[in-house]
Amino acid sequence: MLMIACMDDGQSEDFINRMVLKFLAQSSGTLPAGIGLGLHPLDVFRRSMLTGKHHKIRSPQDIEDDNAIIRSAVELYEAGIQFKPSKTLSLHDIRFRRGTLSMPTVSVDDSTEYMFLNMMAFERLHAGAGNDVTGYVFFMDNIIDSAKDVALLSSKGIIQNAIGSDQAVAKLFNTISRDVVLEPNSALDAVQRQVNGYFRQPWNMWRANLIHTYFRSPWAFLSLAAAIFLLGMTIMQTVYTVLQFYGGDSNSPPPSAPSPM
Repeated sequence: MLMIACMDDGQSEDFINRMVLKFLAQSSGTLPAGIGLGLHPLDVFRRSMLTGKHHKIRSPQDIEDDNAIIRSAVELYEAGIQFKPSKTLSLHDIRFRRGTLSMPTVSVDDSTEYMFLNMMAFERLHAGAGNDVTGYVFFMDNIIDSAKDVALLSSKGIIQNAIGSDQAVAKLFNTISRDVVLEPNSALDAVQRQVNGYFRQPWNMWRANLIHTYFRSPWAFLSLAAAIFLLGMTIMQTVYTVLQFYGGDSNSPPPSAPSPM
């Protein structure tokens, strides 16, 4: 207490925030100095997950005008969209650029559900607190529909699954995001529209449909390969027949002149 009394107001507030954060989570992020005393221990922990600012959209013309829900991670991957971990763990560090969706790495364990639910409740009950965590949970729910989506994001280093079951992680995000909507004109809403704009390009939609139809099953792939092989053989046979026909005409002897009467 004596040490706190020797500090000015700003230093004492930063010290209290750090102590609260250390008590709540040993491995959480850090808080920038001068942000003021947290409204609640949850607010301190929440701010540690929201450091930095949202990325600005560089190409507004690529943003879709409608409010369509973003596709699942597997569907986006089939359309050529790549996933990679962001450089920071901040939930603000989500952006889409040149066909790559960058997202912060999140560790999912037995306490994740209660952590997100408590922070979402805090945002709902405190005016002016924002809904950044709520928007993140909604975004994750949109791109996670099944265990396959969790497995894909885990392989890309975006999800660290400490629960063990991919299906359990998918159920977690699908459950806690009930009755939650994404705030219009927010940074995550802009990212979602960017991804939708890229996904709906004709070539990307054709590629996604091709992979989904013919490359999900080995039997479907073998059928496609056999069809392509037969088509190639048919084309080669046709070309050979045409060449043989014209080659035979050119090698035939010219007609003999009629004998004089």
